Amino acid sequence: MNRIGVLVGGALVALMIAASTLFVVDQRQVAVIYALGEIKEVITEPGLKVKLPPPFQNVVFLDRRIQTLDSPDTRPIFTAEKKSLVIDWLVKWRVAEPRQFIRNNGTDIRNLETRLAPVVHAAFNEEVTKRTVGGVLSIERDKVMQDVRRRLDDDAKAFGIEVLDVRIKRVDFVANITESIYSRMRSERQQVANQLRSTGSAEGEKIRADADRQRQVIVAEAYRDAQKVKGEGDGQASAIFAEAFGRDPQFAQFYRSLEAYRASFRSKSDVMVVDPGNDFFKAMRSSGGAPSGK
Repeated sequence: MNRIGVLVGGALVALMIAASTLFVVDQRQVAVIYALGEIKEVITEPGLKVKLPPPFQNVVFLDRRIQTLDSPDTRPIFTAEKKSLVIDWLVKWRVAEPRQFIRNNGTDIRNLETRLAPVVHAAFNEEVTKRTVGGVLSIERDKVMQDVRRRLDDDAKAFGIEVLDVRIKRVDFVANITESIYSRMRSERQQVANQLRSTGSAEGEKIRADADRQRQVIVAEAYRDAQKVKGEGDGQASAIFAEAFGRDPQFAQFYRSLEAYRASFRSKSDVMVVDPGNDFFKAMRSSGGAPSGK
């Protein structure tokens, strides 16, 4: 019985020793083997690996995937015009030299990000101070990112990493400057709107004045044409009357008297006080002035 217990105990010890010497390297990781506090080996190939049991050797794993570092703060950066800008950026990086990475940052990625963020901000500061606001916002935006990435290459080697990309996510003014810029933009837009309204009002007055002038010209021309036609008609009527009256002067005189009576006695309420012997009633007193048969 004791012999069986010894065998079982020995088997368990053997399993524990084997478990402490075997480890698996994932394809997303880099394995770093320490021997008495020093880096003994770096394993990049995935699979089942063997090492000496602790405390002779220990293994530490580093993530070899691409990491993203976002700007941790919003400190302003001054442009060449002394304007304050707040730039949100991101950096894509990954572990390139595990030995160098561990020597400078340990095994915690957060240590690297804490040290790398000020370096990136300083690189942006160096590039932005050489350019104007317009250049940073649009014209030289890509150039700024390329120059910052180039500046980070040497620092990245010291950190044991590789910088793959640098991007500007957003560029904005600081809060007080942003408000003043928006106020100025509103003022400029208001001035443009007022100018357009004034121009429109002036154009409207011009159009109305031109329409009134054209209306007056049209009315005057129509009145002129009407008077011309009326004059021609009156002339033709006078000629016809003259010809008709010339043929029978007595009838003409009688016709004029009737016209005078019609104009004088147009309304039943009209009252006239006239001497009956006046020549006005001559046609009424004498039937001789009337045409025969009347």
